[in-house]
Amino acid sequence: MKRLLAGARLPKMEVQKEEGRKLLAKKKRLYGEYQKARRDMQEVLTVKANIDCLLGYSEPGKKKEMER
Repeated sequence: MKRLLAGARLPKMEVQKEEGRKLLAKKKRLYGEYQKARRDMQEVLTVKANIDCLLGYSEPGKKKEMER
């Protein structure tokens, strides 16, 4: 362990706990942003699929599946 820390001492437990709380708060904030971006992406893909269907664009494999 001393080799990994290059001879330095371990940080105090309270410092580690505070750092953990900060990281958890950051994780929660970033996960909220991720969820919003994911919902937006799903909405865009749904709109694209609807437009493609209305205009008659489709992938060759999907057309065959729909005919079956």
